[in-house]
Amino acid sequence: MNDNVRKLAEKIVEECSARGLRVSTAESCTGGLISAAITSVPGSSAVIEFGVCSYSNRIKHKTLGVSEKTLEQFTEYSEQCAEEMARGALTVSGADLAVSTTGIAGPDGGTDENPVGTVYICVCDRFSADCEKFTFENKGRDHIRIAATEQALAMLLKKIQK
Repeated sequence: MNDNVRKLAEKIVEECSARGLRVSTAESCTGGLISAAITSVPGSSAVIEFGVCSYSNRIKHKTLGVSEKTLEQFTEYSEQCAEEMARGALTVSGADLAVSTTGIAGPDGGTDENPVGTVYICVCDRFSADCEKFTFENKGRDHIRIAATEQALAMLLKKIQK
């Protein structure tokens, strides 16, 4: 975990604790790194509610409620999937905020539309969802996963501070 990830996680725990907010995660390509970053901070037990590593489409559908239509029409590598993952984490957990990631960390699996390094991130609360597509430089799988984790934490912190 790099220093910026650690600082973002610390700030999230601080801000959520001060506001009485709870957070959930639904991670695919980041494989639990967001949850790991947050739970590495002392006091995170007052903040983190739920985390799932939903690598397979079966778990995205069965646990998080991502519709089969979304997976067929848009694939798991889409803004639509990221939003449904985040909303599903909110529903399952009852948390105040949720963050999701889905994408292609490589080294294989990229397409012209979604090359290796493409990650969709969504942060939502009960009222709105902020979803974005990112294409991180392909400097290897670990680089992409850490860059996506850092971006997801930054988006989560921004949503908390609104």
